[in-house]
Amino acid sequence: MIRTLISALLAVIGIASAPMAQDKPLEMLETGLQVQGWEAVGRIDIGASGYCTGALISEKLVLTAAHCLFARNSGARLPDDQLLFRAGFRNGRAAAEAQVLRSVVHPRYLPLGGVTLENVSYDLALLELTFPIRSMGVTPFAVYSEPRTGDQVGVVSYGRGRLQAPALQERCRVLERDPLGVLMMSCTVDFGSSGAPVFAMSQGRPHIVSVVSAKARSAVGGQLEDVSLGVALGPKLDTLRAALDARDRRFIQPPAIGANVPREMSAGGGARFLRP
Repeated sequence: MIRTLISALLAVIGIASAPMAQDKPLEMLETGLQVQGWEAVGRIDIGASGYCTGALISEKLVLTAAHCLFARNSGARLPDDQLLFRAGFRNGRAAAEAQVLRSVVHPRYLPLGGVTLENVSYDLALLELTFPIRSMGVTPFAVYSEPRTGDQVGVVSYGRGRLQAPALQERCRVLERDPLGVLMMSCTVDFGSSGAPVFAMSQGRPHIVSVVSAKARSAVGGQLEDVSLGVALGPKLDTLRAALDARDRRFIQPPAIGANVPREMSAGGGARFLRP
């Protein structure tokens, strides 16, 4: 589900100059001991063959990318009953799993709007599960403040060639932050990593500061490197929470197919968030 950005977009974001030598490689979380503490990250199964990554931010809410909820070619919104969240999924088994009851995306996200900085900045979705996940060891993550250029972060994600277990990149970095809140990061992602939580540590515990939106290529340290894009968390997440609580149909219902005009937001809704 990760989309590759065109070079023009990368030029707009900017060129990072810091080397990536400090990053840690991916570590597969294949055993119970390795996955301990990360069980609230899960694989989102979409229909029969689609996958994204998501993470619990409460017992009943999963944070992921908006574009995971739309058919890639037509832009049609996928039915919520086709989405299954599998917390801590590894080697064919999940610590817990639940179907999706409702989902919300930001009304300014356009499924056929292309990979522009503005559209990426709204690439955020919340999934409400049919029942709360209260399994032992599956602890939802807190959501914290925005990372800045140079901050150390980490990512737990599924991806192409590693859909049977999550992988942890314990250390990667925010290379640059765009004024819209789009982050260019050195973190390793691939197809299936869309919606993956980006973590920072606070008092020895991981908290979510961003969500993976896209994979791209950019000049880093004088050579072309793979980079990932995400957006810092902020009031847009509060907007989606409020939309769920209010059952706001402008967030829950998809835009008309082919629409290129964002819908109006609900009165009084705060806003600001991301895409994977």
